[in-house]
Amino acid sequence: MAFIKITEQSSLYNNLENKSVGEILSEINQEDQKVALAVEKTLPEIEKLVTGIVERMKRGGRLFYIGAGTSGRLGVLDASEIPPTYGMPNTYVIGLIAGGEKALRNPVEAAEDDPAKAWQELQEYNINTNDVLVGIAASGTTPYVSGALRTARENGILTGAICCNPGSPVAAEAEIKIEPIVGPEYVTGSTRMKSGTAQKMVLNMITTSTMIKLGRVKGNRMVNMQLSNQKLIDRGTRMIIDELHLPYEQAKNLLLLHGSVKKAVDQYKSQNK
Repeated sequence: MAFIKITEQSSLYNNLENKSVGEILSEINQEDQKVALAVEKTLPEIEKLVTGIVERMKRGGRLFYIGAGTSGRLGVLDASEIPPTYGMPNTYVIGLIAGGEKALRNPVEAAEDDPAKAWQELQEYNINTNDVLVGIAASGTTPYVSGALRTARENGILTGAICCNPGSPVAAEAEIKIEPIVGPEYVTGSTRMKSGTAQKMVLNMITTSTMIKLGRVKGNRMVNMQLSNQKLIDRGTRMIIDELHLPYEQAKNLLLLHGSVKKAVDQYKSQNK
């Protein structure tokens, strides 16, 4: 299949500056409705990737995301949400962005054009065959991503790619190719829109399903979440009330004593057999 940059094709809409705010919002919403359907078509590939991640994490492996620009920011965002949501150390899911921390808020010129840079950065983490490397690139042409995926695969590391163009150079370097094809953007080439939304959905699926299979969720609840504010303490307290049928203050004290819903419930049950 010839490589076609659908993400760079002209918008299906024109004369945007002449439209009312209502028209603009309605048309963006119409386009956004295509995203979930595009992601649905990639579910078999996402399942393969998650299965591989879970297998490796169970033996101490990690998940690395690499990307540039919006794609890189999405990877860092997804990684940063794992510790507070699931109580996992921040060493299990790691996001790297071309240009480093500065690039999270400001563009770093040409940072994505070095095909050797990401692999050099990954060496600082001693990446190995227990780990998984996922490259995120809406266009599918980012050298920072493709170079690292190629080298990782040569070194026996499971690799995945999330791209929004079919048959891209980045995807060609990955063992598992996740390609939600969302079509041209509302503003031509603005891949922070539908492409970014598709990538965010896929990343949510990857880490959420991984954490569930690693036992970080019970029923449908985040029983290992960090108790970092009063809202989460209250949420955890109510989880304990639902599970153990205790008065609010007793449940809260139990939670604060043990530091997580799971530990609190397990300890209470073991002491009250």
